[in-house]
Amino acid sequence: MTSAVTASSLADISDSLSRLVANASRSVVGVHSHRMRGSGFVWRPGLIVTSDEAVADEGSIEVALPGGEIVPASLKGRDASTDVALLRIDASALEPAALARDEVTAAGALVIAIGAEDGRPVTAMGMIASVGPDWRSVRGGEIGPRIELDLRLRSFSEGGLAVAANGSAIGMVVPGPRRRVLVIPARTVDRVAARLDADGRIARGYLGLGLQPVRMEGQGDRSGAMVMSVDPAGPGAASGVRQGDIVVEWNGQPLRALRSLVRDLGPESVGSVVRLTATRAGEPVRFDVTIAARPDA
Repeated sequence: MTSAVTASSLADISDSLSRLVANASRSVVGVHSHRMRGSGFVWRPGLIVTSDEAVADEGSIEVALPGGEIVPASLKGRDASTDVALLRIDASALEPAALARDEVTAAGALVIAIGAEDGRPVTAMGMIASVGPDWRSVRGGEIGPRIELDLRLRSFSEGGLAVAANGSAIGMVVPGPRRRVLVIPARTVDRVAARLDADGRIARGYLGLGLQPVRMEGQGDRSGAMVMSVDPAGPGAASGVRQGDIVVEWNGQPLRALRSLVRDLGPESVGSVVRLTATRAGEPVRFDVTIAARPDA
């Protein structure tokens, strides 16, 4: 009797998971670009969200719809800092994904990653390994919360959906560092995709300075950033920064690495004022620089 009940329960779980995948995969598509294959999902009618890293920088883009039909796509906008890209297709009848914009996720919860290959769903099941606070990518993108999954993600499933056991999509699944699998949360996807739909881009902070890390002699392990070039039309030039200056502080804090500076030049930095402390011919100089939007963002 016990084994019969167990077998029946497992069959019920299996049937439930199959129905979950069948429902969610109606919104999942394949994304094909120059020598690259990924997945995406319907965000709004005629608009596909996918991973920025899964879309080539050049060449045409095609989308494989559920069932296998291939349609051309155009790039509406992309944001490398949050790994979100938005495509437009002429197929408005597709069902948008049921994004769980306010759902609270917890470690240990079951998750299914759903991608697409040649018009058919490809899945992987695992669980949420950890949930951390909101975080910022190395390119300055505001993402949160940090959700890591314990599952194996196939390369062409990048940009697909992470779906919870109740059938709601908690976000976009992407590969992370050291073979980890991350989720770009639904509310981050919504925020970025809406701006890409409206403006075609996400503005990034811009100083107009070409910087090169340098070691400060006679100052222990202190480092700085030498100004190698200055955009004459940029905010750095307008504030008096010159080629050859060595930036040593950012808003009163020692400049440890250029990577941290890049993170501080995220979309939210545009319009803010930063105080740079530098040395020029051995003498300290200070500049109040109003961060502009990067011209090519």
